[in-house]
Amino acid sequence: MKQILNELIDNRSLSKETAHSVLVELASGKYNMSQTAAFMTVYMMRSITVDELQGFRDAMLELCVPAHFEQPVMDVCGTGGDGKNTMNLSTLSSFVVAAAGQPVAKHGNYGVSSACGSSNLLEYFGYKFTNDIDELKRSLDRANICFMHAPLFHPAMKNVAPIRKDLGVKTFFNMLGPMVNPSFPKRQLVGVFSLELARQYGYLYQNTDKDFLILHSLDGYDEVSLTGAFKFYFNEGERIATPGELGLPVINYEDIKGGSTVQESAELFMNVLEGNGTKEQDAAVIANASMALYCVNRNEGISKAVATATHALKSGNALASFKKLMNP
Repeated sequence: MKQILNELIDNRSLSKETAHSVLVELASGKYNMSQTAAFMTVYMMRSITVDELQGFRDAMLELCVPAHFEQPVMDVCGTGGDGKNTMNLSTLSSFVVAAAGQPVAKHGNYGVSSACGSSNLLEYFGYKFTNDIDELKRSLDRANICFMHAPLFHPAMKNVAPIRKDLGVKTFFNMLGPMVNPSFPKRQLVGVFSLELARQYGYLYQNTDKDFLILHSLDGYDEVSLTGAFKFYFNEGERIATPGELGLPVINYEDIKGGSTVQESAELFMNVLEGNGTKEQDAAVIANASMALYCVNRNEGISKAVATATHALKSGNALASFKKLMNP
């Protein structure tokens, strides 16, 4: 590890093969906590390369507990790490997408760089995490959504989890999270915390058979914030869009600010699902859900996706999907 760290500090990059082997050794507990922490933080001080990202991703997927489903499932998630602490838009959007008819295999974890990750949220409501495939299939059949708590599917990362928690800042594992869904989804919406990472994701996803949409709001959010324009990369190329093109309003950060505790975040979450959210909060959820639905049915256009997402939320169908997941 000392040689690897010296190379990285000297602004040299790792080959795809070296990145793969380092992550496997990291997961095996070969390195001490100080070496592991140093390695994890390097990538917040220098850019990660496509080869490094691919090597890390491939290793994580090889080490995971796989979960294969018959349905063409979709994941809707963000990298986190944008420092914005917005409400749980990707989790809310997942229930809207599920209610709109697209099966969702949501991959999530506890918040590291934010107050409340998707796992914190569902755990607060009493959801019991599982990696039992039959139970996950029953969730899909019942609610059209299942939730996969990342640590149960990536047991090799148990040596890394405490260090990530102690650091409390984004690391390259934030970049990897959306790429290592153990259900290997064929459809995916990913929000990322930088435009550079969006380009890299777009490049890697172009070399897969996925329907994908990678997005980044140009003012720094890892989601469609509606605070301004956003850029997205998808199977057919890339483009910039505005809230107006979605038929949705431009809003302010305060409109989508998240809670400072898990309880506050949970209250915001339920307000939206129960129809008590503000029009700005509803719009942000609809924006992200609609981009996920557009990823699946690009030939129908964004306007149709917005209409479908709006109905799924406003009709109470998203709330019903949430209740079905929580109450087997």
